[in-house]
Amino acid sequence: MLTTLEDVIILVLSLAFAVAVLWTLQYFWPGARRLPHNELVGWHLTVLGTTYAVIIGFMLYAVWTEYQLAELNADNEANSLVNVYRLADGLPDAQRDQIHKLARDYAEAVTYQEWPAMHDGKESLQAHPVVMKLWAALTQPQIQPATPTQQASANLTLAELSTMTRFRRVRHLEDASQLPTILWVVMIFGGLLTVLFTSLFGCESFWLHLVQVLALTSLICLILLAIADIDRPFRGSVHVEPTGFLRAIQTFSDLPANAP
Repeated sequence: MLTTLEDVIILVLSLAFAVAVLWTLQYFWPGARRLPHNELVGWHLTVLGTTYAVIIGFMLYAVWTEYQLAELNADNEANSLVNVYRLADGLPDAQRDQIHKLARDYAEAVTYQEWPAMHDGKESLQAHPVVMKLWAALTQPQIQPATPTQQASANLTLAELSTMTRFRRVRHLEDASQLPTILWVVMIFGGLLTVLFTSLFGCESFWLHLVQVLALTSLICLILLAIADIDRPFRGSVHVEPTGFLRAIQTFSDLPANAP
């Protein structure tokens, strides 16, 4: 989880490191003396660069796919909550009013309490008591459906609540998951090797070579920063927004209020 300021600092430090490496190499082993070795260096760089490009491209695709799945899962959780609210209209009045109120409370707790907590990397269980109350409201033995329509509504509402709870559980798992450390070691070490081999090229113009090395370093660093930001879908400068729950709150306010 990185902020925008941290991203900028890491990018600047990476570029400074590339300049230091190339400047040191130029001092001890000038570019004119490296020219005869360009063919050998180029062959190694081709193999290394191709391998690293495949690894980094796959990792970027993987984290972006997980990010999209997290976004879709959050929207599905909100949609299931709206379905619980609507299906409760077929229940007895007291039970219906209770579920409507709890559905509003859940949407507000997730949006205004859990989401900021997840963004800050903290435990986000503020809406858990509301879920327990929803289950209790639908399974309380003292209120029994009086008609087949009410029984059907109760069954459908329970099914949607179960689905919403499953999406909620997946959201918490996605919030806690991240790339293993070994993968970060591979990506960072591969980036360092690629920049180093690029610096080994012999070039008569030091400044032209410097521009090329900085361009490659910037690209590698930006890709790694993108992977780091997207890896935790609910945290950092790039994160999933609670759009589905905001729409759910708006839907609840537009629907007729049955609660007293």
